[in-house]
Amino acid sequence: MSPEIHLKRLQYRSMHRGCKETDLVLGHFAETGISQLDAAQLSLYERLLDEDDADIWDWLTGKTTPSAPEYVPLLEKLKCFVPSA
Repeated sequence: MSPEIHLKRLQYRSMHRGCKETDLVLGHFAETGISQLDAAQLSLYERLLDEDDADIWDWLTGKTTPSAPEYVPLLEKLKCFVPSA
């Protein structure tokens, strides 16, 4: 699969998750920041997309710590896209 198609698939998966909050955060990140990730970070992002939306939201909002410590730097990038309450 070409890199362009791979990015488009990740963008689609980011925006169509089923939970409005994570759709917004991950979707916005995918539109603006995903192209800046290197291959290892893209692979990690793809793993993150396999996680449950509720878990991702809890990690982003600080309710719980990520199940995988390697998610922490990626989640820090994503937190910039979490709307403030």
